[in-house]
Amino acid sequence: MSAAYALFSRRGVRDVGVDEVIARSGVAKATLYRHFPSKDDLVLAFLARRERQWTLGMIVAGARERGRTPEERLLAIFDVFDDWFRSDDFDSCAFINVLLEMGGEHPLGRASISYLANIRCLVCAMAEEAGLRDAEGFARSLHILMKGSIISAAEGDTDAARRARAMACALIERHR
Repeated sequence: MSAAYALFSRRGVRDVGVDEVIARSGVAKATLYRHFPSKDDLVLAFLARRERQWTLGMIVAGARERGRTPEERLLAIFDVFDDWFRSDDFDSCAFINVLLEMGGEHPLGRASISYLANIRCLVCAMAEEAGLRDAEGFARSLHILMKGSIISAAEGDTDAARRARAMACALIERHR
């Protein structure tokens, strides 16, 4: 799973073959297929791991560590992003990448849409904690800023999170 995670994170789904995952991981082909009957099953496991490590482990946990108040935690998402965008580990958003690569009708695209919705639900819960009006509308708008900053960073704008954070301040003010 670690080999698949590294490869899919950096290069996407279509560019990585199962044989490369097998070679990188050092497991036997039969062992891989016993655990993951198809490449799609392997990618679905990768996406689930990405949610645990990236969404919950890095973004949510990082925002909770950095922000003392619920509003500060919402803004801290972009502080976490800023560190991520400036790191050698920046690999964009796997959920966005897989969705765009595979399309919304493909099972992997549908899974990516679901994981993106999970992120939005987490933001909505944080907005409710902050007592913001129309937490769902706020979450949708903040999620646009989050996804947009990731795309901008992938284009090379390492200040994208700081720009998005400033817009998030105005968004919070409007929903306060």
